[in-house]
This record gives sequence, structure tokens and C-alpha cells, in this order.
Amino acid sequence: MVFSSSCAVYGKPERLPIPEEHPQRPINPYGHSKLFVERMLADLRTASGLSWMALRYFNAAGADPNGEIGEAHEPETHLIPLVLAAARNGVPVRIFGDDYETSDGTCVRDYVHVADIADAHVKALEHLLNGGESGALNLANARGFSVKEVIAAAEKVCDCAVPHETAARRPGDPPVLIGDAGRARALLGWQPKHSDLATQIKDAWRWMQARQ
Repeated sequence: MVFSSSCAVYGKPERLPIPEEHPQRPINPYGHSKLFVERMLADLRTASGLSWMALRYFNAAGADPNGEIGEAHEPETHLIPLVLAAARNGVPVRIFGDDYETSDGTCVRDYVHVADIADAHVKALEHLLNGGESGALNLANARGFSVKEVIAAAEKVCDCAVPHETAARRPGDPPVLIGDAGRARALLGWQPKHSDLATQIKDAWRWMQARQ
């Protein structure tokens, strides 16, 4: 079994980039739910021999480079599609907190292209089918971008201003989440091919424009 887990299992990081052995102290319900399933899978491995891999995504972003599928939640909660919607519709995107202890006061996240995440799933399945060990792996680029940096990158891609406004912090948001994916690279031979933030935004923007 290959499970879509999350960096939210770590909670507020004690060190960066975050390795898999970092203490797991989630600070929101989403992180608690992911950690609960990981522990169930470990118990199932002991009880029944089920092989499993939990892939702890950092921030999934982008869209299929060929434009076949993309991100469309209702309601939308992810930053990049919200920023692109603001560029297209002129409705300001909200920045939740600008007083964090980061370079510009906004939260910093590690963005991973969905095509790279899909590739990791295939490699994880092959690893397990070939008798590889079970466990959890980070999927990350080990590079963080603040909310304001994402907005600035989107303005370059879209060639327009992105209206935005500042709101209060949201409970359960760690200031910085950057992951160490060295283990996924070593164990699975996983190598992100779409790690550049501009590429992730371009693919998401192309798909969003095609849906108009």
C-alpha cells in the first residue's frame, strides 16, 4: 500500500530541513489524521505482513505538464491556485499573517510538483513489489518560498499584478516547513524534474487558463 501522507505529521519543526526521524507532533487535525493512518499501517505490517510506504508530501503544486489534469478544489485552500485565481479574477488573495519569524514575515513552504509526486508513487510501488522495506519518506525539494515570494513569482508568470490583503494568522500554521528528501532519493532513486517554482506556477496557470 502506498499512502499519501503529509509533512503536517511533524508539526512545528525543531530543525530544518525536516528529516523523517523528526519528532511527530502534529498541531492540526489534518496532521493528526495522517499520523494516525501511518501508525495503523505500521501495526498492519506487524499483524499481517502488509508492505506499505507513506509518502509525506510537502506542498503539492503545479498541474500536469501536458494540461490533462490540474487542481480544482471547492472550496480552494492551496496557495498557488488561490494566487492564480486572484491574478485572473482580481479578487484579492489573503495572506494569513505577516508577522512570522521569516525573512518577510509570511509563512515559508517547500513546493513539490504533482508530476514529481506521481513519479514517486510509481517508484514506491516498484520498491515494495521488489521486496523493499516499508516506512515513511519525505517528498520535498529542500527549498522554501514565502507567501510573498510565491505572489511575486506568479506576477512574473502571469504578467500582471496579484491583488492581495493581509489577514490574521490561522491556528495550526507552522512558520516554516522545508523537507529533507535525501532518503527518497537514496531508497527509490527519486529525482524531482519539475522542482523550479516558476515551472510549477506556469503549469498550474496554463491549466487554469485552459478551463476558462
